[in-house]
Amino acid sequence: MRKQIITTVALMLGALVSVNAWSAGELDQLLNQVKKARGEMSEENKQREARFQRERNSQRALLREVQGELSAEEQRSDRLTSAFTENEQLLTEMSDNLQVQVGNFGELFGVVRQVAGDTVGQVRSSLVSAQYPDRSDVATRLAQIKGLPSIEDLDALRILLFEEMVESGKVSRFPATIVTADGRDEQADVVRVGVHNLITGDRFLSYDTETGSIKELARQPQDRFRGAIDDLFGASPPAIVNTAVDPSRGSLLGLLIQAPSLGERIAQGGPVGYVIITLGIIGLLIALWRLVFLSGVSGGMRKQLKTSDPSEKNPLGRILKVYDENRMNDTETLELKLDEAILREAPALEKWQGGIKVLAAVAPLLGLLGTVTGMIATFQAITLFGTGDPKLMAGGISQALVTTVLGLCVAIPLVLLHSWVAGRSRSLIEVLEEQTAGMIAQKAEADR
Repeated sequence: MRKQIITTVALMLGALVSVNAWSAGELDQLLNQVKKARGEMSEENKQREARFQRERNSQRALLREVQGELSAEEQRSDRLTSAFTENEQLLTEMSDNLQVQVGNFGELFGVVRQVAGDTVGQVRSSLVSAQYPDRSDVATRLAQIKGLPSIEDLDALRILLFEEMVESGKVSRFPATIVTADGRDEQADVVRVGVHNLITGDRFLSYDTETGSIKELARQPQDRFRGAIDDLFGASPPAIVNTAVDPSRGSLLGLLIQAPSLGERIAQGGPVGYVIITLGIIGLLIALWRLVFLSGVSGGMRKQLKTSDPSEKNPLGRILKVYDENRMNDTETLELKLDEAILREAPALEKWQGGIKVLAAVAPLLGLLGTVTGMIATFQAITLFGTGDPKLMAGGISQALVTTVLGLCVAIPLVLLHSWVAGRSRSLIEVLEEQTAGMIAQKAEADR
């Protein structure tokens, strides 16, 4: 609009400037054009003014509408500000409460992870896993979890612990593949005694947690333990049998199979130990032979006491025969003859008693000799290798102790046997002396 006004004014000024050059007709024509242009401009301005008024009214209505909306929005803003303030306070309170709860739950889940980690080791090493493998997946996942565990995982961990507790009180039989001592695979029934023992027949088994396999022990314990588990393996419910149980889950069994057997223990004594055992066997045989001999002599003498006919098969009968042969002699001669007969019988009754006594005395001396030689070997090992490894000294110490034990084990029974044999022979000689004294007294009374 401003551009049109400027254009009209410019035309009028241009017309005024060039009026002198134009003719009267031309000026009239120019006046008409100006009037016409003025009328057109006035009409256009009226239209524009009307349009401006309409637009102004529309803008005012729009302004009132916008002002209303602004007022509503301001009220809504006040409400939202108030709600935001309240929410801020509530959020602060809830954040503080969340921190407390997260702290409690963090401690709780820390305990859960710790329990899950302990459970992983316990389940993997448990003999129950030999029957039910791959049970530790849930516990392993909970032990490694970074976030919060789910209720299902916690419940699965609870069930796993409960199953372990229940299975620890059961005696179960199940088929399995056993790796024998020579490396062969064998299909056999396995009996699990809680979480304590795995057995098959009269053999103890172990569970390898690394490979998940059941292996036969390379060395079995003593026969009395194997007999007990053999009874258990062959028993059927509701039978009750006595058996060997390892409450340490294999530790005691491992120590038990490492203990040397009787033959290995004797071998630790070395040559001196074998000499002691040989002497002990010789002494034992002599003592038993003498006891059997004296028992036979005692039986013959008891039979002789019940009859008056002398028999040369027993000492008392031979003494009675001497009495019969010399009963016509005087009392002193008869007494000398009978004493001579007793002296002839005594060596046979006391034979080998000195040998038993000597063996009983030599055995502990040989044990002392083995002790000295064992200590010498120990000190030689210390001199060569130092005291860093006790196993290097174990051989000498074992020889020292085993020979001492063997010497005492041989000496004590031989001393008792010697005392027994000597007592039996002495009692028989006393019977002979008593009978001889009676016969002499009878002869003395007859001579009066």
